[in-house]
Amino acid sequence: MTPETTGKRAAARLTRAIALILLVALPSSVLRTSGSARAQGRAADTPVRGGILTQGFQNDLATLDPAIGYDWNNWPAEKMVFDGLLDYNQGTTLEPRLAASMPTVSKDGRTYTFTLRKGVLFQNGRELTSADVAYSINRVLDPKTKSPGSSFFLSIAGAQAMANGKAATASGIKVLSRYVIQFTLTQPDTTFLNVLAMNFAYIVPKEVVAKEGANFGHAPVGTGPFLLKQWIAGQKLVFVRNPHYFYEGLPYLDGVTFLIGLAPEVALLRLESGQLDMLADPIPAADFVSIKNNPKYAGDLVRYVQPETTYLTMNTQIAPFNNVKVRQAVNMAIDKTRVVQLSAGRGVVADQILPPLMPGYDPSYKGYAHDPAAAKKLLAQAGYPNGFSTQLYVLNVDPQPRIAESFQSDLAQIGIKVSIVPLASATLVDQAGTPKKAAMVWSGGEAWLQDFPDPSDFYGPILGCDSAVQGGWNWPFFCDKKLDAMAAHLKVMPDSAARYAGYKTLYSDVMAQAPWVPVINNVAYVMHSPQIHGNATDFTHNVHTFFYERLWKH
Repeated sequence: MTPETTGKRAAARLTRAIALILLVALPSSVLRTSGSARAQGRAADTPVRGGILTQGFQNDLATLDPAIGYDWNNWPAEKMVFDGLLDYNQGTTLEPRLAASMPTVSKDGRTYTFTLRKGVLFQNGRELTSADVAYSINRVLDPKTKSPGSSFFLSIAGAQAMANGKAATASGIKVLSRYVIQFTLTQPDTTFLNVLAMNFAYIVPKEVVAKEGANFGHAPVGTGPFLLKQWIAGQKLVFVRNPHYFYEGLPYLDGVTFLIGLAPEVALLRLESGQLDMLADPIPAADFVSIKNNPKYAGDLVRYVQPETTYLTMNTQIAPFNNVKVRQAVNMAIDKTRVVQLSAGRGVVADQILPPLMPGYDPSYKGYAHDPAAAKKLLAQAGYPNGFSTQLYVLNVDPQPRIAESFQSDLAQIGIKVSIVPLASATLVDQAGTPKKAAMVWSGGEAWLQDFPDPSDFYGPILGCDSAVQGGWNWPFFCDKKLDAMAAHLKVMPDSAARYAGYKTLYSDVMAQAPWVPVINNVAYVMHSPQIHGNATDFTHNVHTFFYERLWKH
């Protein structure tokens, strides 16, 4: 889930290289559906304060602990409660948030020094200091936290020792004064600033974490634009405006309420009848085309091409998927065009790990052809001439179960008998991230949306050895030390053109081992009521998803 802009991408040359990487634009990929003067007028409306936005979800959230929550439901909600040193503007350019300014960077590109804003209060009334920043990053690295984001911070000096349980804190994190903190890296890292804008780097108060323990994710305290007032499991979450928010003028809304347990069909009916303001889950496929083509809704749909890849994973630790020929056969068996059809055209066929909007995407790479006959031959060569039986885990939200049935049919043609296991979001993520548990996982609804616009983000957290652990997002539990070394080298290269060329080779080598079947790159549509206003990117931001503090109701 994604989602953060490249590693605070040292000297002037490196800083300039970083800046160039950060200027990856959204424009033409994010827009309202055409044909409505009303839609065009809304973007020019003057924001007004007040009102409660209600949003419908089928599944409950798992946690609001930014060190732990890492899926499409948790991610934007965490951004309501917490802030980081850095954040993105309405595009993909980094800007200071809790930091008073962008950091100073040493000539060798290894040391970043931040000065904090003064007077920023946690929602419990205490002022945020640099000690809180140090505590929050060290907490992510602490193996007891079991954070799926710890691998992002391993470029910090001493981080690996801490992650290995051999140090209490990372030596490269130093509190210089009440408002100044310094990070020293083992080597330059073009993604470090992007990492500091991720949810994992959001700042939490030590005393509240100590008091709440494992319950902190359900009783969070941050510095963000909203605070969590109520969470009734399986029913609703109620967020209200933080009256002491440091960012002047925000948020516009008085609050946001998540209504849980609404099937997409029910949520759509409630929105159409005025009982709901915005959908969280996709528009049901059966209704999508008629809504998209109805002029009545032209101003209520926001479309954007997502920098994401949705894929079918195979657990390389579980037989027979520990055999590369079996994995290649599955790649050749899947009819991806049918998946686009089942998604009501909301996507394009994917043939590689990186999505088309990501730097390093290789338009010349063709991937595995759809060829069931050749797939069956590969299975026989692998020692499975009569196929085998397995399970496929899938999100229980339409159209994902129907897509899983399509895979079931495809694989039956080559002798693989698949039983489908539909699960709620939190359970699916937990099972998929458990070693030797889920043989196959369809990532639809939980697929990989960029954390930040850099090709490294599609390797380390979902294919690297460090993420092939309990709670990680490397669902195929794929680990290749040689490819890890290549990926580590690419992260420190200051020449962006050479880096991107290197990623083409890296991902081609990954696909040769076929831990995934890349299936589709999503085109997303967000539907909201006529009373909800905002710029297009406030509904579809590449990192925030929903920029709740910038939306308004009128």
